[in-house]
Amino acid sequence: MTFSKQIFLYLFCIFPLLHASHPKQCSSSSCGHDDVHVRFPFWLLSKQPDFCGHVGFSLQCTTSPKTALNLPNTGTFLVREIDYISQQIRLHDPENCLARKLLNFDISGSPFSALYLASYTFLSCPNDVAKSSGFDSIPCLGNSTTSFYATTSLDGAKSMLPSCQIVKTLAIPVSRRVVAAKSRFSTDVNDQDLWLKWDSPSCSHCERDYLRCGFISNTSLQVKCFPFEKSGSNTGLQVVKIIILSIIGPVTIFATCIAIGVCTSERFASRRQRNVAVAALQPNEVVVTTGLDESIIESYKKMELGESRRLPGTNNDIVCPICLSEYASKETVRCIPECDHCFHIECIDAWLKIHGSCPLCRNSPSPAREAT
Repeated sequence: MTFSKQIFLYLFCIFPLLHASHPKQCSSSSCGHDDVHVRFPFWLLSKQPDFCGHVGFSLQCTTSPKTALNLPNTGTFLVREIDYISQQIRLHDPENCLARKLLNFDISGSPFSALYLASYTFLSCPNDVAKSSGFDSIPCLGNSTTSFYATTSLDGAKSMLPSCQIVKTLAIPVSRRVVAAKSRFSTDVNDQDLWLKWDSPSCSHCERDYLRCGFISNTSLQVKCFPFEKSGSNTGLQVVKIIILSIIGPVTIFATCIAIGVCTSERFASRRQRNVAVAALQPNEVVVTTGLDESIIESYKKMELGESRRLPGTNNDIVCPICLSEYASKETVRCIPECDHCFHIECIDAWLKIHGSCPLCRNSPSPAREAT
């Protein structure tokens, strides 16, 4: 494999890992110049990718253009304000009839909840009764014959009976606590905006410290705080990282190959030196020898050296006295009985077939006694 191909394969592996380990930078956006700024956990469907926001926090731009939030079971609202520190969102009904949506308000299926809940009773009354009562009605719910009212006082609602009918009593979200004893018939329920909050993901601590909130990684739903980065700096940093890794990677591979080659060549040279020494022990012509039989040689103890390369008994040499090459781990040695001197197995086997005595102390063990 050529060096250029190694670099290509290295970069091919590094690019996905680099992008998977670091969350992508997402800048804030908006539908219009003076509109609300949209950032994590919210994201704009038309202007930001989905990894820039959390599930359930998608916003969209209207033709106005205004920022809109769609609550699955209630309908679409315009976003007037997002308080990222207190984690609250202020909504407005685009049809200017919040009371109609509150009559069927269902916040389930969304990550939002009400700041406070207040029990409101809605009534419908004939127009002539409405005029004589002096109370303010809700214009967008009425028609030519009927007017609608809302009150937090159930006793006040019952006082309008039997001329009026109770339409529904339900808990609706409000921006502040309501004291029922001080309440009366009013249009506040329709004139005010709808305030909601979210508890998760929790990013208020990031906002207070002027940090960016976002996913820990592109494969996790956990969030953490990040410093804001200037435009283009994130891309530049990624390029620098890629360049550094593309240089270090091939250099590391090249150095590893050299190290392996050096180790292999040293091992080969040691083996070759040993083979030369063994070959020198082999007779060039047929002569009468006084060596030992192979069965006797095989009866002598042998062992495989460990990582420490220590020989058994009193042997302290680090080289084989026959081939003069260093012992290595995983190599097999054979030891001669009585004197307990050890050598490379191939070296001592070849020696004993010729000489039949220890190369160091010249001890000649009795073949008959060693074979038994």
